[in-house]
Order: sequence, then C-alpha cells, then structure tokens
Amino acid sequence: MSSPAIAPLSGDRNQNPVSPVEDSHHRGRAASALARVGTYLTSRPAASLATIGRSARLAGNVLRYCVTDTIAMKLPVREVIEQMWILLKVTALPALLMAVPIGAEVSVQVGGIMNQVGANSLAGAASGLGVVGQGAPMAAGLLMSGAAASAIASDLGARSIREEIEAIRVMGIDPVQRLVVPRFLAMIAIAPILCIVIIAAGVAAGLTISANVNDVVPGSFWQSFGAFATPTDLAFSVLKSVIFAAMVVIIAGLRGLEAKGGPTGVANAVNASVVLSVFCIFVANLVVSQLQLMFFPARLA
Repeated sequence: MSSPAIAPLSGDRNQNPVSPVEDSHHRGRAASALARVGTYLTSRPAASLATIGRSARLAGNVLRYCVTDTIAMKLPVREVIEQMWILLKVTALPALLMAVPIGAEVSVQVGGIMNQVGANSLAGAASGLGVVGQGAPMAAGLLMSGAAASAIASDLGARSIREEIEAIRVMGIDPVQRLVVPRFLAMIAIAPILCIVIIAAGVAAGLTISANVNDVVPGSFWQSFGAFATPTDLAFSVLKSVIFAAMVVIIAGLRGLEAKGGPTGVANAVNASVVLSVFCIFVANLVVSQLQLMFFPARLA
C-alpha cells in the first residue's frame, strides 16, 4: 500500500520567498530614496539662505547707488521717467478695475449686516477700515507683483540670455546701477500713486452703492469714514505700498539678472518673480499691520 500524501501546512500555501538578489535590490532602492530625501532636506535650506543673501546684497547695492548717484547728481532721470511711464501703463487701468469691486464688495457685505442691526450710518467706517487699511495696499502690491514684476523680470531675463549683462560688465558698468536702480526708483515713485488711486476709486464705489442701494445718507457716510479712517491709516497704507514696491523690484531684478537657459529660463524667472513677490507681500502686510496695531491702536479720530 502506498502511503497517503502529506498535505502542506496552511501557513505555507501563500508564501512567496524573496531571493537574496531581489532583497538587496529593494534595500538599495530604499537607501537611494532616503539619500535623495536627505540631500533635498540639506540642500534646499542652504539654497534658500543663499538666495536671501544675494537678495540682501542686491538691495544693499541698490540703496547705495541711489544715495551715491543722488549726491553726485548722476541719477538717470530720463530713464526713471521712462520706466515710470512703462510701469504705469501696465498697472493704472488694472488698479481702477480692481478698486471698484473691492469697494463695492465691502459696501454690499457690510451694508447687509448693518441694515439688520440698524447701523447704516457706519457704512463709511467699513470703507475706511477695509479699503484704506487693507484693500488698497494689498491690491497695489498684487498689481505690482503681477504686472510690474513680470515686466521687469522678462526684460532683464531677456538681456541675460542674450549676454547683454555680461557685455555691460565687460565695459566696466555695473548692471545693478544701470538697469535695476532706475526701475527701483520708478516703482517707488508710482507705488503711492497706485495706492491713492485705488483708495479713491474704492471709496467712491462704496459711497455709490451705500447711497443708492442701502439708502445711506452721503453726509453720514463721510462722517463715519472720517471718524474711523485716520491719517495714520492712510500713511501706513502708502508705506505698505512702498515696501511692496521695493520687494517686487529686488525679487524681479535678482531673478532677471540670474536667468539662464534660453526662453525657458526667462519664463521660469518671471514665474518665480510673481510667486515670490506675492508670498513676500502677504508676509510683509501681516508684519506691518501688527506693528501698526501695536504702536498705533485703532481709535476714533
């Protein structure tokens, strides 16, 4: 008689033993992935710090040339005026188009709540606190980061890939002094203009909607606006726009001067300029707003 076949154990049915070669291959892939992660975590912070350092050096050179050229009366006034006109052409009309919805939205949203509580006379306070305090400088900053930063980065980046920047250095001319300083001064000059234009258009839109939709008396609108919107708020609003303008020019100038790799490098420089400018504007707005609340708390005028 033949002995019955011994059935395999249930635990051994689904076992698929891994060969030593496959096991070493998996271990090698895991070690390679961990090495790439470690390299990324160590190189990225160093690259970010290096970028911050180059930006600080560029900002210092720009400020130094602004002071020395002003004292020596060597400022390129004509170039500054031309850059002001170019930047105003790409930002003035969008500023008006952005200001009207901002003022209208503040009036509509706040007006509905004030109608429910019977405080229509405070409609001007909403425009003063919303448009003057936050809406106008942020709108001006986003416009400068979107339109002006892309224009500056594309112009300088195109010069970089055509090796014009290196040619300027060979001739003994600093490209920062020749190209970045006029754009810096032009942006600093137009930033308050954009902020004031946005404030005027936004408040006018808020007044129009409050008077025609929410039945607010224009006199009460202006009374509450003047009570809550102080000259300090206007000064900080203009100060924010100037700070945003300086950051936009420094970031766009650095990315444009360092553009490499042909048209793709110019596109990457423009993209990085816009993204970094928007991020820095939000952070700077938070910091300046907190400092304003700390040293100049809100109160009735």
